[in-house]
Amino acid sequence: MGERRFLRLAQHPAFALVCAVLFALAALALIREGVAARNRLAAADDPVRITDQALDRSFNRDVAEHEIGAALASGDIDLAQSFVALAADRGVAIDPALAAKVKDAGVQQSSFGNTAGRFVHGLWTGEPTDLASLAGTAFGDLFVFGDIRDAAREGTHYLMGRHYDPWIFGLAGVGIAITAATYATAGFTAPERVGLSLVKAARRSGRLNPVLAVRAVREAVKVDEAGGLVDLAENTGRLEVKAGPQAAMDSLAVAEEPQDMSRLARLSAAKGGKTRAIIKLLGRAAIVLTATTFDLAMWLIWAAVALIGFCASCKTAAERMTQRILLRNKACRLRAVELPILALPARP
Repeated sequence: MGERRFLRLAQHPAFALVCAVLFALAALALIREGVAARNRLAAADDPVRITDQALDRSFNRDVAEHEIGAALASGDIDLAQSFVALAADRGVAIDPALAAKVKDAGVQQSSFGNTAGRFVHGLWTGEPTDLASLAGTAFGDLFVFGDIRDAAREGTHYLMGRHYDPWIFGLAGVGIAITAATYATAGFTAPERVGLSLVKAARRSGRLNPVLAVRAVREAVKVDEAGGLVDLAENTGRLEVKAGPQAAMDSLAVAEEPQDMSRLARLSAAKGGKTRAIIKLLGRAAIVLTATTFDLAMWLIWAAVALIGFCASCKTAAERMTQRILLRNKACRLRAVELPILALPARP
């Protein structure tokens, strides 16, 4: 009984109309997602548009306050300030007390004693953690102290048969050449000099993506005079100027190819101090789209299926309504013929 009742219900025109409405709604939703995928695909070579679209989906007050709190807990004032700037830029209101806490921490960090200590740390170790320590690192490298120190250390390890880092050794050699060019051009190559210091520091501290290191070397051997490494250093220096040394170090950790650093440099030119928060939140997804072409194709295929279902449901509904009307008219004509016959008196 249940099956027959369901079959009768499924054969009713109203059922086909309901299916048509459902297919139409599904098609509209799928087409909307397809348009969004097409827009993402159109932004494939625009890191700023990619970032804005990703932040629209993932950045809100809860995320901002959680990231700021985590940065303060770890003592990373620069990252906390970057998230505060990002929240202000996107109109996301955060707790005023939390913003004040970040401001106070920044004032304390910028004290003379603290700044001088970080400058000396960067000069001596060559590992910048903020602007002051980067100034120390860049100062040492600009006067060739840092590059000679690194070349001598790695070269000594090599001669003594101990483990050495050929990347640091090679970068030190390139750094000496860039420093000479900086003096010869009256500072014209200073961004490359600073960028190379950051690349070297990222390698030493383990924050340079190994994939980026391998691909940068592969590109370097394709051109004369290590041009690939110079381009990497130049983009890193541009990024540092706009977003700060920590943003540059974080970028070197997420980039997988030299072109990624070029995109990140373009992103930093538009986002400035907010770049580090963006990289922390989105990673490489801030500059590179994944599976967008495949997503667009799938959305379009399913939208086409939904439209076919809509057309089929409309056709079925029209056929069943026409059939019911024809059957009703036929029954009315039959009844009109039978009534006069039934009205005749019976024969005795």
